[in-house]
Amino acid sequence: MAHSSFSNMLLNNSDDNEIIIKYLMKEGSSSQCDTVQRRYIECDHLQGYERLSLDYFAESLVYPPNIFWRRFRIRRSLFLRIQFAVEGHDDYFIQKRDNAQRLGLSSLQKITAALRMLAYEVTADFMDEYVRIGESTAMESLKKFVKAVVSIFSEEYLRSLNNKDIARLLADGESHGFPRMLGFID
Repeated sequence: MAHSSFSNMLLNNSDDNEIIIKYLMKEGSSSQCDTVQRRYIECDHLQGYERLSLDYFAESLVYPPNIFWRRFRIRRSLFLRIQFAVEGHDDYFIQKRDNAQRLGLSSLQKITAALRMLAYEVTADFMDEYVRIGESTAMESLKKFVKAVVSIFSEEYLRSLNNKDIARLLADGESHGFPRMLGFID
């Protein structure tokens, strides 16, 4: 499976701020001027949450696990593990009410937007219709998600290989017809 350029940067660079800056520069800035006021668009966050929940996270799913994997590029169980860890790490991902007592975005919406931006290398405004999340919020979610994931999982997954890891990777490569091979062929 080919890795995206963003994924490669994430795996090869421990400085998460630099990763985010490079990604944002690649995407291009869509904000105009700091003096321009933003217009609030009522996009019914609750409808987005309900749709997402019913489609992928309810007891009787609309879409089966293979479709979940195709859309998110990870298994549902891993998504939920990441969601639980990220919610515990940064309360930004916990659903709250705003000053007008409107229910805000759920962690499912924020994490879904971030994961889909990473998996498909799409811009933040691409998330608005299905997830019901605005462009600036999608970007903020992406930044906070990357920082949280690196902070939470870096010791476990972004570490140097040990002998056990090397043996497992060599065995996996050999089972796929690549004996004594440890890397990617690009």
